[in-house]
Amino acid sequence: MAFGKSHKDPFGTSVGHLIEKATFAGVQTEDWGQFMHICDMIITSKDGPKEAVRALKKRISKNCNHKEIQLTLSLIDMCMQNCGPSFQVLIVKRDFTKDHLVKLLSPRYNLPLDIQNKILSFIMTWSRGFPGGVDVSEVKEIYLELLKKGVQFPSSETEIGTEKQVALSPSVTKPPPFVPSTSVHSSAAACKAPTILLVAEQIGKLHSEVDMVKMNVKVMSAILMENTPGSENQEDMQLLEKLYKTGRDMQERIMDLLAVVENEDVTVELIQVNEDLNQALLGYERFMVRWARDSLQVSSSSKIPFFQITICYL
Repeated sequence: MAFGKSHKDPFGTSVGHLIEKATFAGVQTEDWGQFMHICDMIITSKDGPKEAVRALKKRISKNCNHKEIQLTLSLIDMCMQNCGPSFQVLIVKRDFTKDHLVKLLSPRYNLPLDIQNKILSFIMTWSRGFPGGVDVSEVKEIYLELLKKGVQFPSSETEIGTEKQVALSPSVTKPPPFVPSTSVHSSAAACKAPTILLVAEQIGKLHSEVDMVKMNVKVMSAILMENTPGSENQEDMQLLEKLYKTGRDMQERIMDLLAVVENEDVTVELIQVNEDLNQALLGYERFMVRWARDSLQVSSSSKIPFFQITICYL
């Protein structure tokens, strides 16, 4: 036990004290050796996972120090990869993911965009499941809640360390600050649909529909690559508009399936397809904003300014 601290203090245990030191703002950068030592202590101690999670909660709870949050997220990432199901199952619970991690996305913490994206990336990755039978139903619900709120998760192709705006869809204008709320959870819990385990025939049919979504995404992406706002092909634009409307309908169906399907492999594929589809839909929306802006500029420039009008008197 750390000197001067009781076991009631999350930092008062051996592993808690190490977590406190490793995530202190005075630390210049991640000490990966110390992180690995913490992982070893979590694995080898009976109460290691619980004590570690309590310490992690304390470190990030109401913490406005961006450096400490960044270090803590790096430690969580390493622990999730190395500490096994006994630790993972505690992290993916709602009381940690929603009540601590998601709360950090509130504007009051003013987190840098790369740290926001890291948190969102965690939630998306964890919702896909882990080996060893870890129950990820709660983090999957959180992922769906955020999607329904319009939170744009970072693309798998986006490097977490880059400064990228966490955009909201379908709005393509700058979104209002994201404020976590318990209302979504309460309403979802009240009318939660029963889960289903798809059989082989249903999975086969679903794969056919998923393949159609993938094809539509490829076509949308190709059209967006080949056209420039202001010089676009009209036939391409008509097709793109139809694909966009179809994509929105498909996305609603994917969301409904994610809420009830128990098959882990199906869930993983649906999350990936939804991510790709969302990127394509967002690409279309951005294209149309640029098109509207350029059209407005052309329209304005075509008018003769008042000061250029010359009146001749005979």
